[in-house]
Amino acid sequence: SPTDRIVRQHSGLTQLRPLSLKVRFFKDIRVSSPSVLARDALFLALMAAHANNQTPFSPDRTIALVGMMGVGKTTVGRRLAPKLGLPFFDADEEIEKAAGMSVADLFTEHGEESFRRGEAQVIERLVSGPPIVLATGGGALTSDATRALLKEQTLTVWLKSDVDTIVKRATRRGARPLLMKGDARATIVRLLEERAPLYGQADIAIESQHGPHSKTVAAIIDALMVHKKAGKDQH
Repeated sequence: SPTDRIVRQHSGLTQLRPLSLKVRFFKDIRVSSPSVLARDALFLALMAAHANNQTPFSPDRTIALVGMMGVGKTTVGRRLAPKLGLPFFDADEEIEKAAGMSVADLFTEHGEESFRRGEAQVIERLVSGPPIVLATGGGALTSDATRALLKEQTLTVWLKSDVDTIVKRATRRGARPLLMKGDARATIVRLLEERAPLYGQADIAIESQHGPHSKTVAAIIDALMVHKKAGKDQH
């Protein structure tokens, strides 16, 4: 098939050609040029479509998952991406690769303000290429630049959940920088109150379903198809 032929032709690819980019507290960030990123994203999408039963809906721009820590953006995103025939990226993971240190250490050593600047540049790089599924950090939308960028270049999906569920999930990990001091629940309630108006600007809002993450994935796909059919996916 044409897909098999492209996959065979692409199978000899080596690692992406790196470029150096200085970002304040980050070390030299090694990123891919747009053309190389497009090539590899195409390959990953083809592989995903080849190996998975994907939905008939094919997004023409990046799907960005936004929302509080603990709502399942990364887990859901990993399952959503192959259904849409798109590669998946987690913004926090990409930041850690770029900086050579964990998000928690970045917060500790450089502070949240510097972290947000670096986060904004990494997200800009991720959404500048072909469509992907992107899981953003819980505080990404607090940056005016990131919020404007995602609004302009992506279709944003707010994963919502109740406070009890967020607290339960978010406190399972001990490396949440904003939860390291004080009462975790009180911090989450405060952050949710502050950020809900920002999350509420998303194109689509989905309640994170209890039970298997596949239920949330299915709900997102249904909402994306309705959104597309309604002609709202136009900028």
